[in-house]
Amino acid sequence: MAWKKTIEEVFGYRPMYLMAVEGEQVRGVLPLFLVKNLLVRSALISSPFAVYGGVLADSDEVRDLIREHVTALAESIGVQYVELRNSHPDQCLGFSRISRYVTFTQEIGPNEEAMLEAIPRKTRRMVRISLKSGLTTRQQGSDISAFYDLYSRSLRRLGTPSFPSRHFASLIANFGDMVDIREVTLQGKAVAAVMSFYFRERALPYYGASDPAYNSLAPSNFMYFDQMRWAGRNGYRIFDFGRSKKVQSGSYDFKSHWGMLETELPYEMLLVKRKTLPNFSPNNPKFQAAIKVWQRLPLSVTRMLGPRLVRLFP
Repeated sequence: MAWKKTIEEVFGYRPMYLMAVEGEQVRGVLPLFLVKNLLVRSALISSPFAVYGGVLADSDEVRDLIREHVTALAESIGVQYVELRNSHPDQCLGFSRISRYVTFTQEIGPNEEAMLEAIPRKTRRMVRISLKSGLTTRQQGSDISAFYDLYSRSLRRLGTPSFPSRHFASLIANFGDMVDIREVTLQGKAVAAVMSFYFRERALPYYGASDPAYNSLAPSNFMYFDQMRWAGRNGYRIFDFGRSKKVQSGSYDFKSHWGMLETELPYEMLLVKRKTLPNFSPNNPKFQAAIKVWQRLPLSVTRMLGPRLVRLFP
């Protein structure tokens, strides 16, 4: 529900959650938002700006019932399509599969040396370099200033609009102790930072960035390994490195060298008014010219325009 609150507060998308109830028992739920803008026109998405979404149900019968209801809902309000960002196959409703993203996970624990040895040699070498570079970590509460500076600069370099700072402030306010920001510092200066979520046995670094001026010290390698060992010491069992595009992605190249379990995400789409599957990924050739222009704009301009444009790509 914390994600629901943030999406409502920051972007104003309309929640249209479906829930299957029998007596006093909740049997299934589908988090769903109605998104309307000039690019997507109208769509039902589970869930906007999230890596994971889709149905949670305790039986095939309940899942099929939710499928019927989301199909009827989509047709009744006349959306272009429904997008379900399923994290595992048993969530699938039988709509068209979208093969664009993978996720990376790794079992972790309190044994730091064992986690280090599980990393492939080349990446392990960079981690060892970073551990000797004088980098340290500090955990932030509500102060997002250093994180947002690094993150917005990073997205400009990638040619991607950044979220408004209030998106991150809202996440912190709504998730409480289930989210934090960890800054990697060198002599007191933040050179990398990551916002992460924690749920049950899982630690998930979600938004991360580093200053390329310090790449020789491998601050990103330090940041993620340091988070792995911190999470392992604090009772978390799964390090979820999050979603990456399968091809032509710097994020994929970086994550794939950590030796983690790579799993394709079984996203689905139901076409309602649209005749073809939409692709609003930055990898779409249609966006390449716009990306190159964005990379050349002054940072002040991208920080001003980014929050308005990012709404178009939920």
